[in-house]
Amino acid sequence: PGLDGLAVCARLKAHPTRRLIPVVLVTAFDDRETKLRGLEAGADDFISRPVDASELRARARVLLRDRALNLRLDGAETIILTLARVVETRDLYTVHHSERVGRFAREIGRAHGLHGDDLTVLYQGGVLHDIGKAFIPSDILLKSGPLTDAEWEVMRTHSPQGAVICEPLRSAAFFLPVIRHHHERFDGRGYPDHLAGADIPLGARIAAVADAWDAMVNERPYRTALEHDQALRRLREGAGTQWDPAFIQLFGELIESGLADRVAAEALSFGR
Repeated sequence: PGLDGLAVCARLKAHPTRRLIPVVLVTAFDDRETKLRGLEAGADDFISRPVDASELRARARVLLRDRALNLRLDGAETIILTLARVVETRDLYTVHHSERVGRFAREIGRAHGLHGDDLTVLYQGGVLHDIGKAFIPSDILLKSGPLTDAEWEVMRTHSPQGAVICEPLRSAAFFLPVIRHHHERFDGRGYPDHLAGADIPLGARIAAVADAWDAMVNERPYRTALEHDQALRRLREGAGTQWDPAFIQLFGELIESGLADRVAAEALSFGR
């Protein structure tokens, strides 16, 4: 209410996740000033009244086809997904870790009631969550003992660095919060921005649980893998301080229903 078509168009085109929606302005004014204002608002096409329905459908089909191609042909995304695999292969202990985190995060989201594109975003964010580790020196990333305070400072840069790597992607606005904020803590003592509670993006709160679980139940250079019941106990002990308690409860129910076995049995490929 209170907005005209130009204002609605401008808001859509300024929105981080809706800006790729094609907009056709249908106007009774076929003058240069109106079209300039429409271009400034981000309109993709114009049709003057009276509207020819066949022409409108044809233009809409062209714009939707172009949008579909743009979404598929993001070469940078392919490169970054490949880089995520390269980051994992630096450390044999974490091969397929990000893939599993993406799958666990997607299933938590599904159980929470999310669907469609939101589940895709959770999966992509999980796959890419550790991409910033490409810039962490190997002597820190692969260290078999505890990290020093200085080494921890370096390690903590991987989440903001990962966001910087992915920022140029057209679809980055969807999953950047997962990459940047998956190490925030529910009590505000995490990093990099010390967010707390509901201020932590939803996807990051979900990915944090998935990441912690997979790290606990798989071998690492500095410790052996935990049994599932041990890992669940640690997650529950950290509910409300390190992790969102709602997602800890939800994830616990999923694990008890056999989710870990289902994820382990799935083919590990980026294409799914």
